[in-house]
Amino acid sequence: MLVIRRDLVDAMVAHAREDHPDEACGVLAGPEGSDRPERFIPMTNAARSPTFYQFDSMEQLRLHRELEANDEVPVVIYHSHTATEAYPSRTDVNIAAEPGAHYVLVSTRDPQEHEFRSYRIVDGAVTEEPVEIVDAYDASIERFMLSNTGPDDVPDCR
Repeated sequence: MLVIRRDLVDAMVAHAREDHPDEACGVLAGPEGSDRPERFIPMTNAARSPTFYQFDSMEQLRLHRELEANDEVPVVIYHSHTATEAYPSRTDVNIAAEPGAHYVLVSTRDPQEHEFRSYRIVDGAVTEEPVEIVDAYDASIERFMLSNTGPDDVPDCR
C-alpha cells in the first residue's frame, strides 16, 4: 500500500497538468528504509513526448548523487499518461528499474478529472496497490514506517 500526503499528490497532478500534452515525470524521495515519500522532485521529460517519458540524463545523475548524500531513496517514481488510462504500458514496465519503488501514474486524458493509481513493478510483473491519501503522516503511520527500519532510526517529522 502507498500512503502518501495530499500535498504530494496535488504536486504530481499539477506537474502532469502543466506538462500536458507531453508526459510529465519525476520522483518523490524519502528516507532510506522508510517507504515514506517526503520530497517532490519534478524532472524534465527529455523525450518531450505525449506517449513516452525519459528522465534528462544530467538531472538523473544529479538526483542520484543528491539522494545518496541525503540518505534518501526514490520512494515513488511518477509519470503521466495524457491520452490513456493510468496503467503501465509495456514500455513503462520495460524501463522500471527500481524494484522497491511505487510507480505512480496520473492520467490527464480528461481535462476536468485526473486518474491516480500506484503499482509495484518487479521483474516485469505489474501489481496494482491501494493508495491512502492523508493530510499528514500520523503516529500510527510513523510506527508502521519505523517497523520497517532499524532500532536507531528516528522519523523525520515535518
